[in-house]
Amino acid sequence: MRDKELIQSKSEQLKLLTSKYCDEYLNDEYKQLCIKLIKKMERKKVVPFLSGKIEIWAAATVYTIGSINFLFDKSFEPFVKPGDISKYFGAAQSTTTQKSKLIRDMFKLHYYDSEFSTSKSREDNPFNDMVMINGFIVNKNFLSSDNQE
Repeated sequence: MRDKELIQSKSEQLKLLTSKYCDEYLNDEYKQLCIKLIKKMERKKVVPFLSGKIEIWAAATVYTIGSINFLFDKSFEPFVKPGDISKYFGAAQSTTTQKSKLIRDMFKLHYYDSEFSTSKSREDNPFNDMVMINGFIVNKNFLSSDNQE
C-alpha cells in the first residue's frame, strides 16, 4: 500500500471513530471540528496517526478539540469527563493526554483558537471586546462610540 493510500485509509478510520463518538456524546459542531483537525494532521509531512493505535488517536483528537473548548467544564454544554473519552476508545488516560498535547503543540492550539473553537467559545471569548490603543489593552465598551470603530 502506498503512503497516500495508507494515510487516506487511516484518516477515514479516524474520522469514522471520532464521528461516532461525537454523534453519541457531543454534537455536529464537535464532529466537524474533529474532522477538520484530522484533515490538517493528514497534510503534515510526518503524519502523526500513522504510528500507534488508531483508537488512541481518535481519543486524542476528541480530547484536543474538547480541551480547547471547555468540554471538561461542568458549566458548559456539552460536558464530558476527560476519562470518559479515553474509556470509550479503550485508551489509557495518560496516553490520550500525551497524544493530545502533541497535537496541541504541533498546531499551536489554545483556548479561543480562531480555527478550532466552537461557536459558543468564539462568542464567549473575553478578548472579543479588547483593543490596543497606544500600547494599552482596553475594553472597547469603555470607549466613546466614535472611538469604538
